[in-house]
This record gives sequence, C-alpha cells and structure tokens, in this order.
Amino acid sequence: MLKLKIEKVAHGGVFIARHDSKVVFVSGAIPGELVEAKVVQDTKSFLRAETVEVLEESEHRVKHFWKAALKGAGGAEFGHIELSYQRVLKTQVLQKVLSRMAGIESEVVVEAAPGDQENQGLRYRTRVQLNVDESGTAGPSKIRTNEIVFTRDLPLAVKEIEELGLHLKNFNGVDKIKIAASNTGNSQWLIDKKVNGDQQLIERVAGRTFRLSPGSFWQAHVKGPELLTSCVSEFAKLLNLDPEKQNLDLYSGAGLFSATLSAQFDGAKFLAIESSKQAIADGERSSHDLDNLRFHQADVLKFLRSQTAGTFDTIILDPPRSGAANKVVEQLIRLSPRNMIYVACDPVALARDLKTLGDAGYNVKAMRAFDIFPHTHHFETVVALAR
Repeated sequence: MLKLKIEKVAHGGVFIARHDSKVVFVSGAIPGELVEAKVVQDTKSFLRAETVEVLEESEHRVKHFWKAALKGAGGAEFGHIELSYQRVLKTQVLQKVLSRMAGIESEVVVEAAPGDQENQGLRYRTRVQLNVDESGTAGPSKIRTNEIVFTRDLPLAVKEIEELGLHLKNFNGVDKIKIAASNTGNSQWLIDKKVNGDQQLIERVAGRTFRLSPGSFWQAHVKGPELLTSCVSEFAKLLNLDPEKQNLDLYSGAGLFSATLSAQFDGAKFLAIESSKQAIADGERSSHDLDNLRFHQADVLKFLRSQTAGTFDTIILDPPRSGAANKVVEQLIRLSPRNMIYVACDPVALARDLKTLGDAGYNVKAMRAFDIFPHTHHFETVVALAR
C-alpha cells in the first residue's frame, strides 16, 4: 500500500501522484485528495495504482451511482466525481495536451450535452455491449481484464435498453451481445451476429432520416449526432464552405456530416469515403434525395494517395480514436484543401495531428468540445482549420 497525494488529472482517466521519484497513475481518485492505493503495475519509469481508501476527501467526490463500477466494471471511471467537475478535469486535459503537444494555447471548455446536467449524466447511451463469460453471465468487463461483472442495472443506457433485461439473462455459448436503440423508438440486439428486434434502426438528425443496418457505427450518446452535426455545420458556415466546389467527407460512416451539410448548403457537392461496405450501403439508402452526394468504398489513405492536389475545397474527417495519423495527415497537406473540419474523440491523437497541420500552415479558426461520454474520461472535440 502507498499513501499518495493526488496532484492532477492525466489523460486516460487516471490521476497523477509521485512516490520515490516515480510518477504514479492512480485510478479512483480526485486531485487534492490523500489516498491509500494498491500498486497494480510497477515499471522502471512509473507505477499504476488503484485507490483503496480516501484519507482526505475532495469536495468534488460523490457517491458512485453504479455498484458494478465499484466491482471494477468499465465505462464509468469518473462516476465518483461531481458531474460538473468532470468537465473541468476534461477541459484541463484538453488544454494541457493542446499546449504541450501542438503549441496551441486555447481557452476551449468541454461543454455538457443538452439535458445531461439535469439527468446527472445518466440514461444517455444508445449503444451498449455486454460480454459473456463461460457460465453464460452477460455484463460489462472489468477494466483491463476479460472478467465479467454481473450487474442488475445499466444506469448509463437509455431506458429502452435496460428494459430489455438482456443483462439479467443467461447466454451459454455466446461471446458478446450488442444492443442499440434509436432516437425514433427502434431497438435491436445482436447475439454474436444473430439479429433480434428491429431489423433496421431509424435515426433522425437535423431533419434527415438515416436507416442503419445491424451493427452499424453510430454515436453512442442520444444527443451526440445532433450536437456534432450542428457544430460541424456552424464551422462550415464560418469557413464559407463553397457548395459549388468538390468537398470531401473522410471516415464518413453513413454520411452523417456530408448528408446534412449537402442538404443545408444548397446541395453542396460532397464525396464520402468509408471503408465499410455496410456503412456505404446505409449512406446511399439514406441520401437518395441528394444528387450532389456520392459515396465511395475505399481505405482512406489509399484513396487520398490517388487524388490530385487542389481537388477538394473543404475536407471533413472523423477518424477512429487513434486519429488520422502521420501518413493520412501528410496526404491531406499534399492535397492542400482550403479548409478542414476535424472531429476527434481522443485529445492526444488530435493534438499530434494539429501540430503537423499547423506546421504546414493550417490555423485553428474555431474549436468546441463536448462531454458526450459523461462519467468516463472521454469527450469529443471539433476543430475548424484554414490556410
């Protein structure tokens, strides 16, 4: 056991303390607290530890809302922290990462999604995955393990998912269960790959209808698609998106951004690039009324390498958690679009890519960040860039 004074928040949902000249990454703590912690990893340069007892408690500590998380279940690692202070900590992470890695001094603040503060950050998840152990018990996994935690409730999930009661049933011979509920009342669950419930999920965003195949990617927060689409549209107006020129939507999924922008900007020309055949089919089915939006199935990097510099006026990109990464960013710079709108779910990957883009002459014109993952360390950031 170590007695540790918690100094500050770190990226990844842990907190920093020091012991014998080593940095200690501590889970379950809050800056300013004195805790007793158990070491779970010891390396030459750092330790990882879990809080066992709080000796001096922060004023921002609250009773955790989910018993399963107290048993180690993932997905609510900030649940012991007052909700508004969670956003303060996320803001600190974002601002420090941007400053340290990209040289960007920003006053951006992580904003709450509509209704979350009033709902205590609960009942927002429209996508939930339950893993299943050898006994058939379905539930969330323990952090950094394959062990399943049994839970009687799913407080982060929308009511429609919890009321299905799948987390209370036995599933012998099953690996995982993916559950989804749309904002129009559909619900669907995949037991491994077998579809149950509605065969198609229908989502409404910015006045448009998106028809999604089983297992298709969609933002987990019930308000996430509308919130992000509104921000991307705001930034497109700020950057004077030219509807007459060719614009590009990378990692497009079913075309959430390109479809809504094409509709809002007088039929703006968009080419949506996505590697998933299923997402392409969903996008084409959902945008048949938009003559100037085309979908193309391709690996993003391979596609960019095949294009000529100056072809695209504005490029929107919403890459996976790892970010666009060097090779894709190099191609973006080579193609030299007038504007970019970068949607990111990891601040470190974002800062790395913004540094490279900044060195190539792209300046940040606007930035907003949204806490669409309450009670976790995750959040989403949207950045408008122009040369």
